[in-house]
Amino acid sequence: MTAPSITEIQTAASSLQERIVATPTVTLNSSRIEPHLPDGSTVHMKMEAFQQAGSFKSRGVILAIDQLNDVEKSAGVTAVSAGNHALAVSWGAKMAGMSAKVVMPKTADVIRVEGCKSLGAEVVLMNNVGDAFKECTRLVEEEGRTMLHPFESPFMTLGAATCGLEFATAHPDMDVAVLPIGGGGLISGMASAIKQVLPNCEIIGVEPYGADSMWQSFKKGEAVHLDGVNTIADSLGAPMAMPQSFAIAKHYVDEIIRIEDDEMRSVMRILYDGLKLVAEPACAASTAAVMGPLHKRLAHKKIGVIACGSNISLQKFTKLIGA
Repeated sequence: MTAPSITEIQTAASSLQERIVATPTVTLNSSRIEPHLPDGSTVHMKMEAFQQAGSFKSRGVILAIDQLNDVEKSAGVTAVSAGNHALAVSWGAKMAGMSAKVVMPKTADVIRVEGCKSLGAEVVLMNNVGDAFKECTRLVEEEGRTMLHPFESPFMTLGAATCGLEFATAHPDMDVAVLPIGGGGLISGMASAIKQVLPNCEIIGVEPYGADSMWQSFKKGEAVHLDGVNTIADSLGAPMAMPQSFAIAKHYVDEIIRIEDDEMRSVMRILYDGLKLVAEPACAASTAAVMGPLHKRLAHKKIGVIACGSNISLQKFTKLIGA
């Protein structure tokens, strides 16, 4: 898999028109937020939390479903996910009139599980992610379903690239884009689009310390697997980087930094107070990096961040922020 060209990204964006939300950007100049930002900076937040099914993943899911033939569509799709990807697959299948069977760990937020069911998907709950992947493989082999991978897919990269194209087009003076990393689908796509449109824009990736597979992969020079994951940001908790998304990220991303869970918790509170945005931890990650470890070095910069997903129950949100 190679990075999509700007022409391919523009074609994909055109094909998605009227099916996805061309999400707005918000300038973080609220008096409750501005004091936390780098001195003299301007920060624009891409509100992908307003996207179909609540996250950027709906873009890639639709592109993947578009490529299925009639036999594949008849058999339906499946996916492994703790939430955002499962919701996107459930929504995309419903829009296409297809069957979806999503496999989720029993620890998944109940609002995500119920959200998939409300979209007509069948949800299979498994004890852990390893068992979930085994069950997904069984569904492919025995039911003929097509597995839609959450990040190691040209369609997920291309879908994220359409988001990056929107962002770069809206803010052509952006100096730096700070983007969260889970498996690598979001940053590989957004970085490839932003760099092709704004070659001088710096791209900084953000991972939790407890799920830093891409940071370790950059350090080692190849995609690595983690022994375990320990972070509140389940949407960023991929236990591995994979070769294709790693290679694209390595080409376009200038640096990866890491943040603590408490830094995400703090920004979840700030975004709720300032924007009344109920952000899941991953949604707060890039802003947490700007307000935390990148604070001094991004002074007087024009900065782009992304609110990448909003699928969290009020119960879990209040528990995480200690409200």
